[in-house]
Amino acid sequence: MVKKIGIMGGTFNPIHFGHLLLAQQAKETLNLDEIIFIPSGNPYMKDAAHVLNGKIRLEMTALAIKGYPGFGISSIEIDKDGPSYTYETLMQLRLENPLCHYFFIVGADSLLAMGTWKHPEKIFQNCSLAAAVRGGVFEDQAKEAAADLTRRFNADIHILPSRFIDLSSSEIRERIKNRKPIRYMLPENVIEYIDTHQLYL
Repeated sequence: MVKKIGIMGGTFNPIHFGHLLLAQQAKETLNLDEIIFIPSGNPYMKDAAHVLNGKIRLEMTALAIKGYPGFGISSIEIDKDGPSYTYETLMQLRLENPLCHYFFIVGADSLLAMGTWKHPEKIFQNCSLAAAVRGGVFEDQAKEAAADLTRRFNADIHILPSRFIDLSSSEIRERIKNRKPIRYMLPENVIEYIDTHQLYL
């Protein structure tokens, strides 16, 4: 029997409730068996100066999903030397787990940019895409992008209606740096970890 697995990739620098809610929504909407969170190793598209060591982000992510049924974690990208590319991760997962159908979960911003990612054709050969999109003009842009990717790469794309949660890791890092409260933005055990290790100051 084929298992339906959602993939939540990201720097998770730090992970917050926006990530967790998106994962839960995708799990329910697509009837997924499990969501696997994959913190990125050395992400090639982000300024690495702001990105904490992978082991630290892995530990924060593990704390954040503790006690959530159907949520798991993988260090597949952190364990790898060099930059991490989505297509390589998906190819490796498919090779290791041929009886799993993967759904790569992204936000609308990633959906709009995905045609410029490294080897997008290999991404779509190895997974379906689940894109969380808010209503309004952005939804129309996302649907156009999905139609274009489907035409160019024979992609299987599912649009997920998304709740509006105005949270970002960069805002959280800035608030920590300025010693402003971050309660209700991320799980308490992650906040305690950040405080204990004096991160983002």
